[in-house]
Amino acid sequence: MKIIVFGATGTVGTEIVKQALEKGYGVTAFVRNPEKIIALNHPNLHVYTGDVSNADDVKRAVKDHNAIFCALGDGRAGKIRALGTLNIIHAMNSVAVRKLICLSTLGMGESYGNLNFIWKHIMFGMLLKRAFNDHKLQEEYIHNSNLDFTIVRPSALTGGAVTNGYKIGFDGKYKKLNLRISRADVADFMLCQLHTESNVGKAVSISN
Repeated sequence: MKIIVFGATGTVGTEIVKQALEKGYGVTAFVRNPEKIIALNHPNLHVYTGDVSNADDVKRAVKDHNAIFCALGDGRAGKIRALGTLNIIHAMNSVAVRKLICLSTLGMGESYGNLNFIWKHIMFGMLLKRAFNDHKLQEEYIHNSNLDFTIVRPSALTGGAVTNGYKIGFDGKYKKLNLRISRADVADFMLCQLHTESNVGKAVSISN
């Protein structure tokens, strides 16, 4: 199994890379700054230096991989998640790679109902409004693609190890959540999607 991780130096992206290497996968880390990831120094790790906003960089990087992981962070000003994801989709279509596993956020689509007042009106309503809109456009691009995608919508990210104690797939009316989950659990769940078809074409909510 050979995967490529976009956003490999972000908090979830780093966990995806580490856990994938532990599982014996071949991993390409697509990064702008290789110094942030090269310290892992693993024989199955290939570091690809590029810019996700550059369509040619992305196209060259995705070929010869079995699956694509998108864990893009806020990055520079603008819609870097949406723009980068659109470039990834176009690149995947051009080289006939089908499987995309993408990190989004709880609050998208029907999962908006799972949020509390603070997340609805303070965080996404004001402080993180740009990021919210970026994720919204990102998901729109993915849903309109013809790829075998899974979108993963975690609640607020925390530190800690893999617990496998989280809830998934709850609907937007479910309120019994603490709205937190470890980055390690999110990465573990995303990697599990490599070996199941049950969530293909879906956006899956995940939280404790």
